[in-house]
Amino acid sequence: MRVLIFIALFFSVTPVGAETVFAARTIRAQSILTAQDLVLKKIDVPGAFTGSQQIIGQEARVTLYAGRPIRPGDIGPPAMVDRNQIVPLVFNANGLMITTEGRSLARAGIGEYVRVMNLSSRHTVMGMVMPDGRVMVSR
Repeated sequence: MRVLIFIALFFSVTPVGAETVFAARTIRAQSILTAQDLVLKKIDVPGAFTGSQQIIGQEARVTLYAGRPIRPGDIGPPAMVDRNQIVPLVFNANGLMITTEGRSLARAGIGEYVRVMNLSSRHTVMGMVMPDGRVMVSR
């Protein structure tokens, strides 16, 4: 009887319907993911994505190797700002708006924070990338 319980527990580790998203082929970093890049397998991998809809249209942050599960740190929103790109730098507080140019020090997508060097003062500030490509600096 104990053997039957052990066998039942051993084979019931994978929940019914649990699917994990794997890379169908090797995908280079900075590539936008499409449905053809992904494959679902009926395996439960802790920490990996379980649905492809939340991955399609995202950008690979690292190289994704074929047959390996895709984890949240491996992908992110498509980059709106590239490294060394000149971007509008905006500070807006209490009705005061200051706009200048800055140089992005990293790649970042919409809603992500990026370090930007103010070209006028040469100071480095952190700001959030807006949908129009501006970087909004807060206090």
